[in-house]
Amino acid sequence: MGLPARLSFLLLVLAASAGLRAQPAPVVATPGFGSIDLLAHLELLEDPEGRLDLASVMASTGFTGMPARGGNFGFSGSTWWVRFAVHNPGGERIELLLRQDYPLIDDLRAHIGDGAGGFRTIATGDQVPFERRELDLRNFVFGVSVPAGATVPVYLRFATTGTMDISLHLHEPAALFGLVGVEQLAYGMYYGGFLALIVYNLFIFIAVRDRVFFWYLLYAVVFGLHFAVHNGFAFQFLWPAQPTWANQSLVVLLGLSLVFALQFTRGFLDAARVTPRMDKAAIVLQALAMAIVLGSFVLPYARVIVPIAVVTALVTGLILAMGTWAMAKGYRPARYFMLAWAAMLFTVFAYMLKAFGLLPHNTFTQNGFQIGSLLEMTLLSVALAARVRDLQRHSFSDPLTNLLNRRSFDQHLELEFIRATRNRTPVSLLMVDIDHFKRFNDQHGHAAGDQAIQAVAKQLRRSVRQGDVVCRYGGEEFAAILPGASCPDAAMVAEKIRASVAQVRVAGQSLSVSVGVACSVDAPYEDADELFRTADEALYEAKASGRDRVVQHGKRQAAPRPGTVAEGPPQ
Repeated sequence: MGLPARLSFLLLVLAASAGLRAQPAPVVATPGFGSIDLLAHLELLEDPEGRLDLASVMASTGFTGMPARGGNFGFSGSTWWVRFAVHNPGGERIELLLRQDYPLIDDLRAHIGDGAGGFRTIATGDQVPFERRELDLRNFVFGVSVPAGATVPVYLRFATTGTMDISLHLHEPAALFGLVGVEQLAYGMYYGGFLALIVYNLFIFIAVRDRVFFWYLLYAVVFGLHFAVHNGFAFQFLWPAQPTWANQSLVVLLGLSLVFALQFTRGFLDAARVTPRMDKAAIVLQALAMAIVLGSFVLPYARVIVPIAVVTALVTGLILAMGTWAMAKGYRPARYFMLAWAAMLFTVFAYMLKAFGLLPHNTFTQNGFQIGSLLEMTLLSVALAARVRDLQRHSFSDPLTNLLNRRSFDQHLELEFIRATRNRTPVSLLMVDIDHFKRFNDQHGHAAGDQAIQAVAKQLRRSVRQGDVVCRYGGEEFAAILPGASCPDAAMVAEKIRASVAQVRVAGQSLSVSVGVACSVDAPYEDADELFRTADEALYEAKASGRDRVVQHGKRQAAPRPGTVAEGPPQ
């Protein structure tokens, strides 16, 4: 080996040992290649002060390869340059399209070689009116024309106050338009599903007038608009001539969605009563989110985007904690609520990690957030439906005893009386009252009084027959509707109730009840109200006769001994 050859070899070794590297091979655009992810073909240069121009960049030796994790650098204050080259090995000029997938770049400038040593420069970004784009698409797309046999260099300058996410692909026109068509279909289904959920729950809100539905609707509308900004559709279709608002709206809509999500959660879970401390924390986070929203009108975008991202993570965690606590407390609709937010959680944190540059830009980290949000909205609609069912159930039940309430009693008594009259079968009614309840309540307090009511309700459920209807009529008074029960049968059930309650002790004191019994075969009752009045009169006869006894409507009889069944005065 001669001296020149040896020197050349030595220089190569020194260069390799110094970490120098050859430039990536240019992209070879052979016919029919379709689409190419440019990550492996890109070189990267950081410009911390944002002062470099194209000539300086072209002369720079500071370019490095792209990181293996991709071109997502989180919230970076630097300007970033990327370069690559496209080679056309064919005999004819080819027209290609370069697409930057992430649409929220403030200032994007493409310098595309013309094959003759010159450059064509396109200045765009979401701080530039939409009409200046080369193609009317939500993402940034540039035409790249490569003469036959030529290699065309491309330089792109990225500057943004938000997430720096460089994601470049080179396409043949037919391949890109086919991809855009599929994307438009997918996004149409996504926003169509969002709109359907909003309309559906709007009708439910109009029907039930539950304020929780109102907060859900506001959350869904604002969140949907936030995603329209995030995807670039809002800038394309809603405010294309207002780039300043297009940038600010991302913070405003995200902040409002956090406020409404927390308000919806607080109402849905009854947080002020069930989780008062978490409810106060939610109010604090609502105030923080609203302060950031207001601050976005006077502060630079870069000053508010990081705080709103942090608050988003805190809000998500708090909502999950509130839902977990409500579910542990036995609130059944909270199960669907937790499923909804669990579906959202994974995709939210994946997107947050991408926003801070900890995960690469890909289909999941960029769009999984939206898939999770649609699933969340669907499950929240199911949770709201469960809430309506729960409200309906509680509108017919007594929350203290879980027995049917007065409203349900009226409906059941009317129904059973009509059925008994039509089928010529008996129906009996028991009216039950706790003896000396006011005195007991005054002596032992309302908590003990509630325990006494619950204890009597428990004995009523145990003592009646299968198919009988037990209700809390009001206060310390109960009712039992016994379909198909003859007078002797009703008297036996009433005595069973009285005897079982006599075994109960609350606050160290035994309880007793008085029971009035009326049966539809005793007299020609005109309606259910008359049967009720008869049973109620028998109850008052039992109380007037000394309490702790059963009085059945019928023939007049001497005052009974406690614990026996007596007959009250005839009607």
